[in-house]
Amino acid sequence: MNHLPVLPIVLPLLAGALLLITERAGLSAQRALAAVAMLLQLGVAGLLLQSAATGEVSVYLLGDWPAQIGISLALDRLSALMVATTAVLGSAALLYAGSGWDSRALHFHALFQFQLAGLNGAFLTADLFNLFVFFEVLLIASYGLLLSGGRGPRVRVGFQYVVFNVTASTLFLVALGLLYGLLGVLNMHEMGARIAAAPAAQHGLILAAGGILLVVFGAKAALLPMYLWLPQTYARSPAPVAALFAIMTKLGIYAILRVYTLLFGEDAGPMAGWAADWLLPAGAIALVLASLGAVAASSLRGLAAYLVVGSAATLFIVLGLDAAASTGPGLYYLVHSTFGAAALFLLADLIRRRRGSAGDSLKALVPVPNRGLFGALYLLIAVSLVGLPPLSGFVGKFTLLASMDGAQAAWLWPLILICSLLTLIAMARAGSRLFWKSGSVRGDEDTDAEEAAARPARVELVAVGALVALGIGMSLFANPLLRYGREAAQQVHSTQDYRRAVEAATPRLRSTTPLAPAAQEAP
Repeated sequence: MNHLPVLPIVLPLLAGALLLITERAGLSAQRALAAVAMLLQLGVAGLLLQSAATGEVSVYLLGDWPAQIGISLALDRLSALMVATTAVLGSAALLYAGSGWDSRALHFHALFQFQLAGLNGAFLTADLFNLFVFFEVLLIASYGLLLSGGRGPRVRVGFQYVVFNVTASTLFLVALGLLYGLLGVLNMHEMGARIAAAPAAQHGLILAAGGILLVVFGAKAALLPMYLWLPQTYARSPAPVAALFAIMTKLGIYAILRVYTLLFGEDAGPMAGWAADWLLPAGAIALVLASLGAVAASSLRGLAAYLVVGSAATLFIVLGLDAAASTGPGLYYLVHSTFGAAALFLLADLIRRRRGSAGDSLKALVPVPNRGLFGALYLLIAVSLVGLPPLSGFVGKFTLLASMDGAQAAWLWPLILICSLLTLIAMARAGSRLFWKSGSVRGDEDTDAEEAAARPARVELVAVGALVALGIGMSLFANPLLRYGREAAQQVHSTQDYRRAVEAATPRLRSTTPLAPAAQEAP
């Protein structure tokens, strides 16, 4: 059995446990151990991409139990892409945290690794119940990370975040109970076959359970109208945590794509593709509201949070199109927008901590120190997130628009282009106020803030610069990346390779032969 698929879960779990045990060794030891864990995860992510690129779906049976009664993991092109994106993003966020953020939070490094384990497990699991389990692992870790070193406003938004996600988790369990009661299994490959063969009398309950799941995953991904929690939560989060949270909305997108192609795909009969009818209009409305929110944002972190909502809304439109031709460019856009939003969160924190009480406010109150350096980084991030050539945002949006045709293109093209224009206005407004108008301000400086005039730490600049460089690299290597995205989209929409691989996975050491009945006693 190939043990590679389980490593992205085992490595951060072991690292998190070791970090808890060795906390008394000091912060330097914690940082060194966390760095080694991230390097190993980056290496494993590269091996996963190499393995998945062949088109083979690798299945791992935990404990050598069969998939019907045990925990099964499945690695295909899509899951490998998401795990690799998480590893790269986690490395940048951890590097930034090493500048001092990790010293302000209790158990920061352990919680960080546990959240990575939950994310990777959710991307790799092949059954719905363990998707719920990994959701809870990453959410519990995120509660601690969000509230780390915070008071006042952060505690309030943290409480709202906890209540919101506990409610979503309860709904998740309700949906699982309904589906298990109707179908008798929670393995996604087998659930799809049973849904296709379900009697008409059960269709209503199956669709109800599917609708609850759509609400749960939509809540994770900030789908209209369940996105209201996200802007304040992300804006109030510690910078490295907010950067890592950029992948959490994409987890909701992934869950919808994975679950609804397997359960309600082309083979689901009269229930096939029903979710697309809801996702397309919801995504379109959310995109408009997110663009307006970005224009009205009063802080750079708030602007970044609305851009996260906007990128998720664009991906909901992709899911609503329900076509491999659009999903391929959508996956490219997913990776690009994740790195871009994370870079903007980190840059906003650099600016906030060097403007004293003005923070990252978009009012021209205090000049931005290191204006040339920060302004150049902001310009590259803005060009990428808006979708202007020649960076990766333009490649993603152009290929996505080019994949649309027919009546849908007639209204989606102007919608996306107008919302891109609003995003451009928001980014230009923020940039002009921070790096141009504030330069002419000659008011009193905030001398009480020790960090107001401090130069950024080298690791902070490396973290932000690495994410910006990734956006540039994605545009330079757009062709192979788009090709991988199209192949991943084709594989996830067809589902045949995935189903066959999980069905064919059999324990190698544990016997699955039923026990022979006891010999009957002679009368």
